[in-house]
Amino acid sequence: MTVAEWLDSRTPPAPPRLHARLREALHPWAHADVADAPEYCLAAAEVILRHLLADESRDRARALDLLAADALVTYAFEAASDEPDTLARNTEAAMLRIAQLRAGGIA
Repeated sequence: MTVAEWLDSRTPPAPPRLHARLREALHPWAHADVADAPEYCLAAAEVILRHLLADESRDRARALDLLAADALVTYAFEAASDEPDTLARNTEAAMLRIAQLRAGGIA
């Protein structure tokens, strides 16, 4: 199964606009093996968050991107839960990656 197929199989499905944004964010990894879905979901969320943090606008137009980033992190943990032995390590690594976005000088 590919990352795109896995995303499409989530239930309940995301609302159509959010699903389309998730597919767009995961496009670079759409055909990758689902075993790497946790990493790719986090990477896609990180890209979105970098753009949000770099963008000075705080208008409602950015809401879809914020929801997409949140959903991608949630999906990363959902996919990672298939291997519970690595969940604690993956959780810590994800928190550090996200925290470093702001600490890395992106305002």
